Amino acid sequence: MHAASLGEYEQGLPVLEALKKVRPNYYYLLTFFSPSGYEVKKDSTPADLVMYLPMDTQKKARRFLDGIQPKIALFIKYEIWPNYLSELQNRHVPTFLVSGIFSKRQVYFKWYGGFMRKALKAFDHFFVQEDNSKKLLDAVGCQNVTISGDTRFDRVHEILHQENFLDFMERFKGNSKCFVAGSTWPEDEKIMLGFINSAQTDIKIVIAPHNIKVNHISSLQAAITKKSVLYSDVASEKVSEAEVLIIDTIGLLTKIYSYADMAYVGGGFSTGLHNTLEPAVFGIPVLIGPHYEGFYEAKELVSQKGIISISNQREFEGTIRQLIEDDKFSAQTGSHNTAYLLQKKGATQKVMEYLKPLI
Repeated sequence: MHAASLGEYEQGLPVLEALKKVRPNYYYLLTFFSPSGYEVKKDSTPADLVMYLPMDTQKKARRFLDGIQPKIALFIKYEIWPNYLSELQNRHVPTFLVSGIFSKRQVYFKWYGGFMRKALKAFDHFFVQEDNSKKLLDAVGCQNVTISGDTRFDRVHEILHQENFLDFMERFKGNSKCFVAGSTWPEDEKIMLGFINSAQTDIKIVIAPHNIKVNHISSLQAAITKKSVLYSDVASEKVSEAEVLIIDTIGLLTKIYSYADMAYVGGGFSTGLHNTLEPAVFGIPVLIGPHYEGFYEAKELVSQKGIISISNQREFEGTIRQLIEDDKFSAQTGSHNTAYLLQKKGATQKVMEYLKPLI
């Protein structure tokens, strides 16, 4: 299974786990392109071996496949590697794209995209997230397509059943309401600081910045006038007395969301929206910035009123105070997220129904 980075790995994980249940005697190789995926997951996946996928040249693809002799190959979402796909096709290795999503802006659907269109023909089957992707593939002669949905929804539902207990969060939150701002960028933090420093209600605030370098963490903490504590100091500080907790490490945010009564997901004012499904699965209201184009689940949840998009500091402060003060509004908003995610479950089962006879 090849995943570009951590997000694609999370999409592929439910299928990898399902394959291991069906064929536990197989040897599973997981490859990454990005260090942000490999470094985080190299020691903690169901795969037997985790490594980088060598660059996509004919020589390296042949050498790699000569060495591993795969029985099947899975690529996740956007991963189209022409030389690997050509070599897999030449070796008659069944090859699949899982949770694929396509748009007419991509090179495959341009007049000059013949080389990449040829690469698509090497897939034995496409499992795509939605109908538009199927139509685009049909238009270029790829009819071996199933609309399976997005396996990420199966993955985030697993979060509900994992052990989410965090001792420091139990002590920090106590009986207060808790607002969690995850994967924030400076643009996000700027619009939140006024509320954080002036909030009069009994609410605990967690900020998990995307950038956890010392300089950024120090400047963020210096801008907060309320009593704050860093995660790295919770062992020595009385975390229960702090009003703001800054998470200066990675790998905890998913579990931290389980303690939230409302959440903000960063990136919508800057580089691109981060994962909104992780907080939404807990049935809580989620706030985001104004730029969420290309994030179809965010777009759908904004339309269904489970996610609230805000454009400036005034809108953020008005919305967060309404969520804090109006329990009915907050519960209704969160319930839209619960309903949406339940509706979207089941992509892994559809993929496995196709794969089982082949393995």
